[in-house]
Amino acid sequence: MFFMRSSLILAGVPVFQATLALAQTSAAPYAQCGGLGFTGPATCESGWTCIVSNPFYSQCLQGSASSTSTGSGTAAPQASVTGIAATAPTTPPSKLTGMLPALGYVTGSQALFRNDSKFMPKDGMTGMHMGAVSVSRKNQFCCSDVTYGPVHIGINEAKVIAAANSFISLGLKDAGYQYINIDDCWSLMQRDPTTHKIVPDPSKFPNGISGVATQVHALGLKLGIYSDAGTATCAGFPGSLGNEVLDAATFASWGVDYLKYDNCNVPGNWTDSGNPQNGDWYNSNSAIRYRQMGAALATQSTPLQYDLCIWGNANVWDWGARVGHSWRMSGDSSPTWSYITEIIGINVQHLPSINFFSHNDMDMMEIGNGALTIQEQRTHFAAWVFFKSPILLGTDLSKLNTTQVSIITNPELLQFHQDNQVGKPAAPFNATATMPKTSIPEYYAGTSAKGVHVFVINTSAATATKTFAFANVPGLSGSGPFVVHDMWAGVDLAGTHALSSTFSVNVAAHDTVAYRITSA
Repeated sequence: MFFMRSSLILAGVPVFQATLALAQTSAAPYAQCGGLGFTGPATCESGWTCIVSNPFYSQCLQGSASSTSTGSGTAAPQASVTGIAATAPTTPPSKLTGMLPALGYVTGSQALFRNDSKFMPKDGMTGMHMGAVSVSRKNQFCCSDVTYGPVHIGINEAKVIAAANSFISLGLKDAGYQYINIDDCWSLMQRDPTTHKIVPDPSKFPNGISGVATQVHALGLKLGIYSDAGTATCAGFPGSLGNEVLDAATFASWGVDYLKYDNCNVPGNWTDSGNPQNGDWYNSNSAIRYRQMGAALATQSTPLQYDLCIWGNANVWDWGARVGHSWRMSGDSSPTWSYITEIIGINVQHLPSINFFSHNDMDMMEIGNGALTIQEQRTHFAAWVFFKSPILLGTDLSKLNTTQVSIITNPELLQFHQDNQVGKPAAPFNATATMPKTSIPEYYAGTSAKGVHVFVINTSAATATKTFAFANVPGLSGSGPFVVHDMWAGVDLAGTHALSSTFSVNVAAHDTVAYRITSA
């Protein structure tokens, strides 16, 4: 999620509303009670003590305090860093999960717009108000389960379990897809007043998240959940900042296997202005918010795969692998050719960050949404594959056609994506000595346990002939002859090729061809 909190109104009916806590003379249990720049209550309710966690954050906890916050907080500096960074956790992510990029599905909300008094899907909208509708996010499900005219939106247990069953019926589980992930809006607006845990909305999840996890696990799949490294999620539900230990333990007790951790509603004293000390973004306020949850997850008895939904902020590609298993490289995706090319352009600048347990997240898979052509959907999938991004489907699985299902279950592309012997992605290469300049690179090569692979994108709006020289393909050894295998079709192409020869193919507009090259 990546949008401002707002009230969602459909024809005058409140769908969700972000609420702010009323001003209090004393901070509530588990609430923030101090820290640099904090202006709220500095004392806690009876029986609770304001305990300094770090210079930027003090929290109302039960028990005796080793120190009491005055609103400014102090900590003994270490040799190389000072302030909050000196005491921040440095726990690495679990190596029991997240070696390979995640394959799965994620709920979301379907953006709508008014057109001739009808509501229809529209891609690329975030937090927009159109006529009588305030919308929050694209993709399948919205925060509340409502119907307006022909459009039904919402998230609930039945829809999550239906998606899990679609994994079976569509062959997604057999193809390697594992995760059924619940996005924002799954909880009540307030924590439990006694336990202070986040509470699943009983109207949406009558059996709780643990009940959903039991059903998903029974199908041989895994369950993911969503929270936020701020005081509230992007839709205004409880965030986890300051409650990392409690929330991590809660998620684990429910049987959750994956956490997407968003970046909305961050207090001003937790943001970054300019470069961090020593130019090290690992010690920035942004990174430390994610490090705190990472340390809490690491103490759980079962491993959770950890996705840092930080929108490409704080140079996350430089430190993300020290904290989590994957990290978002940008804001929210949209089912548009412009988004696909934009995120490819961002990702090619940070390919050294990708390896086992270390994945640049290009955001959810938009196949089945918007007006992408089949060729654009092939490129969408292929790029996520050869960059080894997590692939999380964000559409109504029941509405995918057979061509779309064949794209997302292609065994040979998924084999490259899920290779457990080579963790590095494909990278751009100079296909020929006279290769023309394009807005994003069109030629990529990478290796797998099966051989050397070449992926070619046609970025132009018309069919074009693409050519590469075998001698220019990184990783090819020997003088040949070589066999070219079409990964989309699963067949060898006719003939063989010498190292000194070239290969040409006509590629449709915005399409991508995928080849594996091996010695004959």
